Amino acid sequence: MKALVVDDDLALADVVSFTLRRAGYEVILAHDGQQALERWQAEQPDFIVLDLNLPRLSGLEVCQRIRLQADTPILILSVRDEDDDVVNLLKAGADDYIVKPFSPRQLVARVDTVLRRAGARRPAVDTLKAGLLVLDVSRCEISAGSAAPVRLTPLENGLLQTLMLNKGQVLPADSLIDHVWGPNGGDRAMLKQLVYRLRLKIEQVTGAAVRIETVPGVGYSLVV
Repeated sequence: MKALVVDDDLALADVVSFTLRRAGYEVILAHDGQQALERWQAEQPDFIVLDLNLPRLSGLEVCQRIRLQADTPILILSVRDEDDDVVNLLKAGADDYIVKPFSPRQLVARVDTVLRRAGARRPAVDTLKAGLLVLDVSRCEISAGSAAPVRLTPLENGLLQTLMLNKGQVLPADSLIDHVWGPNGGDRAMLKQLVYRLRLKIEQVTGAAVRIETVPGVGYSLVV
C-alpha cells in the first residue's frame, strides 16, 4: 500500500516517512503543493498525509483539486486543532487531521482509522530482509542462512525494523529515538546502548555481512 507524504519541513517529512515505512507502507515524498499534485497523479497513492502550509499551492488547494477527481483518503497535519484552515480542509473533503507534535503511534492509529473508514487496511509486516539477515517481526527473532535464530527484545525489534526498512540510508539519531521510544521516551545514550546490543546479535548470525554503521554527529545506517 502506497502513501504520499506532503510537507515542506524536511525533518518532519522524514519522521513521518520512517513511521509509515515501519508500519509497512511504501512512501512517496513531496515538499510543495504543486509537486504533491504531480506525485499524486503519477503514483496514485492509497492515501495522503498532507501539511496545511505549503509553498506554491496550499494544502487546501491540493485537497480541493484532488477531491474534484478522486476520493483518495487525506489526513491533515496541523499545528492547532482549532485552526480555521483545518475546518476548511475538512469541509473541502479531507478525512481527518492530527495536531503537531504527535507520536509515531498516534500517526499510525490515525492512518488506520482513515483507511478503515475508506474500507482499506494497512499491510501486515511479518518478515523483513536485508542481505543475509532475516527479521521475523512477530516472533522478535533474527536469522541468517542455517544459523540458529536469535531472540530480540521489543526495543531491539523496533529499532531493527526501522533500520531494515531504510537500509543504506543514514537515519538521524533523534528520529530513531522517536520511533523506538516515542517523544521524550529515550535519549542518545539509551540509543547508543541499544545499538550496541543489537550489533552483537546481528554479528552473531551474519558475521560481518550486515552491520549497523555509526555516522558521527548524525545517526546510524544498516549496511549490507
